[in-house]
Amino acid sequence: MQVVKRRRGRPKAFNAPESPSVIQSLDRALDVLEALASPEGLTLSELAAHLGQSAATMHRVLSTLERREFVEISPDRQVWHIGPEAYRLGSAFLRRTNVVERSRPIMRELMLETGETSNLGIEKDGHVLFISQVETHESIRAFFPPGTLSPLHASGIGKALLSTYDDSRLTSLFKKSTLESFTENTVRSIAQLEEELRVTRDRGYAFDDEERTRGMRCVAAPILNVHGEAVAGISVSGPTHRMPDRQVQKLGERVRNAAMKVSRRLGAP
Repeated sequence: MQVVKRRRGRPKAFNAPESPSVIQSLDRALDVLEALASPEGLTLSELAAHLGQSAATMHRVLSTLERREFVEISPDRQVWHIGPEAYRLGSAFLRRTNVVERSRPIMRELMLETGETSNLGIEKDGHVLFISQVETHESIRAFFPPGTLSPLHASGIGKALLSTYDDSRLTSLFKKSTLESFTENTVRSIAQLEEELRVTRDRGYAFDDEERTRGMRCVAAPILNVHGEAVAGISVSGPTHRMPDRQVQKLGERVRNAAMKVSRRLGAP
């Protein structure tokens, strides 16, 4: 199974020109935190090369962040990782909304009912940002840890969210972007995507048929707030052999019901 790799910061070539309002040292420290977000971490020399900075500069930034526990170094003093304070502050994002808290019991129920991993995601800058997951006990499983980003058009949750958007919002999202292809099943055109969204609205759930990763499927539905707006999506995902065609509709109904339960907890009509 393919695991989506997290972006390791911004390579030097892609750094935006300096602005008078930018604090360079702070911007550099944030680049370091982004780069260290990958689970395997980076050595000092790797970090310096990746960000196009000197090892001495990177060491000063790391030492400052280490004192505040935003980063930490492995016991062998070789590899740097994100520290506990970064996690604590990042968790404040999840506490800002109660959708995670309201969803967790339903996600656990959904995982037990279906035997597959349950995911929760929101739309963030034209992508799905996964913010919570309840993993199946099966050895082969879908893996979208919190913080993972996935394209809207190649994601079950992404298509579930898109199905609730009006034409102007859809146009705004896709007028300047191409639909990146990941497998032979990926949606490749706006016309095809529009048809997918029409079907999704009619049946109440979206279906990702190996469109992001070969051998993996996902069924998802939107979660609505008190205003009837989609604020998140919930899904189950797993290997194709455990989610055959004959099971998709049944899974879709369970995911749709789970989304309705969470929506009611958020005050949706």
